[in-house]
Amino acid sequence: MTESLFSISLAQWSLHQALFAGYIQSIDFPRIAKEQFGIDAVEYVNSFFPDRQPKPEFVGELKKRCDDLGVTSLLIMCDGEGHLGDPDDKKRTRAIENHYKWIDAATELGCHSIRVNAQSEGTPDEQRKLAANGLLRLTEHADTKNINVIVENHGGISSNGAWLASVMVEVNNSRCGTLPDFGNFILDWGTREEYDRYKGVEELMPFAKAVSAKSHDFDENGNEIHTDYRKMLGIVLNSGYRGWIGVEYEGTNVGEFEGIIRTRDLLQKIRKEREQTA
Repeated sequence: MTESLFSISLAQWSLHQALFAGYIQSIDFPRIAKEQFGIDAVEYVNSFFPDRQPKPEFVGELKKRCDDLGVTSLLIMCDGEGHLGDPDDKKRTRAIENHYKWIDAATELGCHSIRVNAQSEGTPDEQRKLAANGLLRLTEHADTKNINVIVENHGGISSNGAWLASVMVEVNNSRCGTLPDFGNFILDWGTREEYDRYKGVEELMPFAKAVSAKSHDFDENGNEIHTDYRKMLGIVLNSGYRGWIGVEYEGTNVGEFEGIIRTRDLLQKIRKEREQTA
């Protein structure tokens, strides 16, 4: 990293509409990040790997393109591989083992982590124990490949910052951490009940190995209207974090390319402000 406070990466989900529509291809993501946005670090989503599988040919070509472009692969966000906190031990074991192939792909690409989810069932205490069990077992395997397992606040009980932090304490493995997302604090998708995003990020930052700067909408001054980025970045930096912060635009009022640019520019602006007052 070349920046004193943080460096900026691009989450592939920022381009999910273009990718799903076939307007752009997954193999071109590193080039688009570098050439269109001047961003030289990327975060993949497993949904956009061909057939949702890390086929060796694709991973090898992706690595070659990143190497040629000077783009760093940071992590793979993994969804749809089962519940790591499933109450059924066989299903939980299957979910754990389903992630092994993504650990291998992350290793080949030079990533530091895979991002997983912490779905479970039962009371909060039961879910904590089950999720911690699945995460620890997966983390122990990932450790043999020098890969971290990181968990995002991704809806439901995982968006309760205190609960997810308690899972990290129970796992108690330095390879297992969090990926705080500025906007994913929806506790109930039906009622849209939200957990306080600033409190949640503050609770998750002690375990953070990556950070996701979620954005949706902007005012005329370029500020994100749902999240106070200055306040949020203050929480991130005050925790001592000095890693990558990923642009993850998810809005619909401007196009994805424009949304990425606005999010990147806002992060750069606040970084410059803080560096000038340091």
